[in-house]
Amino acid sequence: MGMAIKEKMAKRAAEEIKNGDIVNLGFGIPQKAIQYIPEEKTVFFHAENGVLGAGPPPEKGKEDENLVDAGCVPITAVPGASYFDSANSFAIVRSGKLDITIMGGLEVSEKGDLANWIVPGAIVPGMGGAMDLAKKTKNVIIIMTHTDKKGNPKIKKECSLPLTAPRCVSMIITDLAVIGVEERGLVLKEIFDTTTVEEVKEKTGADLIVDEPVKVISYE
Repeated sequence: MGMAIKEKMAKRAAEEIKNGDIVNLGFGIPQKAIQYIPEEKTVFFHAENGVLGAGPPPEKGKEDENLVDAGCVPITAVPGASYFDSANSFAIVRSGKLDITIMGGLEVSEKGDLANWIVPGAIVPGMGGAMDLAKKTKNVIIIMTHTDKKGNPKIKKECSLPLTAPRCVSMIITDLAVIGVEERGLVLKEIFDTTTVEEVKEKTGADLIVDEPVKVISYE
């Protein structure tokens, strides 16, 4: 049985993380990326509630109720991890110290605008740190499905949902493809082995520049 698509997306995102990077992971699929960091890489994972050096989830039964991420999900801490208050945590974010943020998305425009915090009419807890992370991180990677539940494109010429931040996204990883957001436009870099270039173009609501040959991602 092959790897689930959510795992493939997380693994591909993890490949963008370099040795020594300071990284923030959003909730859901982005959090899975931590599981695909090879041991030879030293990566400093940041949590908005005040941790630098967060590790993977603890084994069941070994959770520490005082050691959680910003979503109150139990985490571990690597040797040398540091703890601080929320003011210092957001000072790290707002001063541009983060190398990569990996987060989910609802819509991304062809200019790299991001909408990921509210669907009008839905009950949401608030934007949280998404605005700061999206605007101030050096590289923002968005993980999301290529289309919504009705089959409508989530990559569009213009976002229809309220923006989290404008012109902030550098890469989009979907269940179909890897797309770079560049000055020249949206560039199709890679596709998963479960799809085709034609399908990706058909399900994208904006123009795609295709860099031939398009790499095919295949994970066992």
